[in-house]
Amino acid sequence: MNKILSKEYFSKNVVKLIVEAPLIAKSRKAGHFVMVRVGTKGERIPLTIADADVSKGTITLVIQKMGVSSTKIADLNVGDEITDVVGPLGNATHIENVGTVVCACGGVGTAPMMPIAKALKQAGNKVIVVLAARTKDLVILEDQMKEISDEVIVMTDDGSYGTKGLVTNGVEMVINREKVDLCVTIGPAVMMKFVSQLTKKYAVPTVASLNTIMVDGTGMCGACRVTVGGKVKFVCVDGPEFDAHQVDFDEMLMRLGGYKEIERENMERLVNH
Repeated sequence: MNKILSKEYFSKNVVKLIVEAPLIAKSRKAGHFVMVRVGTKGERIPLTIADADVSKGTITLVIQKMGVSSTKIADLNVGDEITDVVGPLGNATHIENVGTVVCACGGVGTAPMMPIAKALKQAGNKVIVVLAARTKDLVILEDQMKEISDEVIVMTDDGSYGTKGLVTNGVEMVINREKVDLCVTIGPAVMMKFVSQLTKKYAVPTVASLNTIMVDGTGMCGACRVTVGGKVKFVCVDGPEFDAHQVDFDEMLMRLGGYKEIERENMERLVNH
């Protein structure tokens, strides 16, 4: 059982929880995730560790209400306990000084990007964050990103804040302005697909942190499999980060949509309960 010590709403459906997990806080690195479960019969879901405080023994999780399980976690309050928090899992981000790095993140993808951007900056890179959201109300962690990077470019689909356009518009603007040595992208699968297509055109090496459906998080169930460079990989143990130009995003998108109808029915049951 892991107690929730703090809760903050970024928007109506996006919540930041600070959770007691001293051993995970001590051993986690940028890019690691945890498997979280609410209730003994609850579904396991993966959540990237957005931050950790070793002295306080806490980790920070950012959750967007998408389906039944994420809604149950997001609806917990300070003092409540999460049944299981297992981790750190996955491979940590490979951090080195490569020069100029563009961090392209969309929506709640901004939260897992934070520790990566911070580590890249500490390694001596110039870090430019392109932070995208549909509208102003969905822009999260802008101020925190400004503290740990060299520049933050905010893009909104509707132009209600920052610059009107998609994340790809912001990334292309930077590529046309200066030499970019690496791009890291985290967000919805379709967003990462288009960022990858863009950077491939400009021959900019790109890393994508994939967010597939996971069940056990240890490589045994195979639910998170993706095709990378023509080979089957498991996101939970081989990833979550891969060479974006090698990822079969169309296959990944198809598999992500596989449970949409069941999820919608379960969500309706939860709302009407």
